[in-house]
Amino acid sequence: MRWIGATAFLLGLLAMAGELLGIAFPTARWFFETSRTVPVLHTGAGLLWFGWLSSALLSGFGGWMVVRSFTRGPLNPITVRRIRRFREIRRGYGSLLILIALAGLAMLDQAIVGKDALAVKHQGRWVFPAFRNVEFKNRDFGVTDGSPEAPVDYRRLKKRFAAEGSGAVILPLVPYSPTGDTLPPRSRQLVVREGLHHEIGSRRPYNGLAARYHDVDASKIHLRYTMRKGVVSGPVDGWDELGTPVYSAEVVDGRTVSERYTGKGPKEAFLNLETGGLRAVKYHPAPPIPEEGNWLGTTSQGYDVIAYLYGGLQVNFKAAIIYLPLVYLIGITVGMMMGYFGGWFDLAVQRLIEVFSNMPFLFVVIIFSSMVPDQFKGLPIILTILIAFGWMGMTALMRTAAYRDKERDYIAAARVLGAGTPRILFRHLLPNTISIIVTLVPFTMSGLVFSLTSLDYLGFGLPPEYATWGRLLNDGLSNLSAPWLVTSTFVVLVAMLVIITFIGEAVREAFDPKKFTYYK
Repeated sequence: MRWIGATAFLLGLLAMAGELLGIAFPTARWFFETSRTVPVLHTGAGLLWFGWLSSALLSGFGGWMVVRSFTRGPLNPITVRRIRRFREIRRGYGSLLILIALAGLAMLDQAIVGKDALAVKHQGRWVFPAFRNVEFKNRDFGVTDGSPEAPVDYRRLKKRFAAEGSGAVILPLVPYSPTGDTLPPRSRQLVVREGLHHEIGSRRPYNGLAARYHDVDASKIHLRYTMRKGVVSGPVDGWDELGTPVYSAEVVDGRTVSERYTGKGPKEAFLNLETGGLRAVKYHPAPPIPEEGNWLGTTSQGYDVIAYLYGGLQVNFKAAIIYLPLVYLIGITVGMMMGYFGGWFDLAVQRLIEVFSNMPFLFVVIIFSSMVPDQFKGLPIILTILIAFGWMGMTALMRTAAYRDKERDYIAAARVLGAGTPRILFRHLLPNTISIIVTLVPFTMSGLVFSLTSLDYLGFGLPPEYATWGRLLNDGLSNLSAPWLVTSTFVVLVAMLVIITFIGEAVREAFDPKKFTYYK
């Protein structure tokens, strides 16, 4: 509790300090970035008050948790035994440590995954673009050719500085953004062995498209060939430096049988331009190309798969941080009130839950998602829909616990001493149901991850500017010739759900009233 409170307190303070100083701290910047992207009557003014309010509430709640952890006294001996028992279950305890490590990794945000440079040294001065709330232009780093007012491509700037020796660029570990960072088509160097072209690391002669480039980084092709069994055989196309098609030919087994040239200057000069060696062309979705930095390949939209998976991990944790407290606040409160008051209130709420429970959840979500205008779609809308249906699952358990305990002596004593209903519910009843709540949390989180993935897979979840595992899974199933998409998404999704399930099983065993529980 103390560590959670300290983390929340620090995040809230960093968010407010970053807004005042113009510094984009990892994760803490999310509050104000979200508020800026929410349109207010199409004015684009955003809801900055939401960022300030969220940051202040988070910091205040975290500070209260820290203070409370020092003033509440020693833990209940029963709770201490349960925690010790949980640590003895190595599978669950290890899974919890892994989940905490993943949460810490996701909180690093643009410090490890992003297209903005962590630091740039230019003319003896250091700047830190990834941690600033301003967007730098090419002219800010002496790039005046082309488009000086365009945003900086730090990957190209790094290569330019390395070639000129005029500066330095430090990029994140994965120098790509999860979305909004469409890469040009990838390529791999071809080598010649025994008169045949091969990809690096492959023993088979190359089959597919190959090209010579004016600019490899920008994917500006000079000549594009068709290769069969390592030999040029098929149509050949050529473009000048402006991207205008000026050459076409037909080649059979390495021999040119026909050609046409419409460019300026001699044809031989165009064909003999020094544009580097042949490279295998890899259009999106491109396979893993470690030498290009795409260790798991790219998606059909041109996004790096590792960066996209990382963005999906962040979305799941953000959703859990919002979803779990709200669902449990509603479900616990309503369930305890049903059991404590009984009578007409209990009957009315039960009938309401029965009506909502019999509604087809998926169809309702699809209908509501389709009704929301595109400019308002986002994580808050999807979570609102999920919360509207997610609180009912735990009400039956809390209702039963309240029915069981409301006639016990400690509740009668609290009434005699003049305790009000809120105090009885939250200071006396709630602590005696903590085992139910703690046991349900991991399974609720796994249900949330599964729901978000399912909705995004069907196309009724978050908009495209969010990186989601469901959309990546859909992309992979739509491109079965790119198995790295389905494989990477499946492995990450299953690993996450297995980790959460192991934690849930360990918590359930540790909080079981029996001393030992065996799973068979």
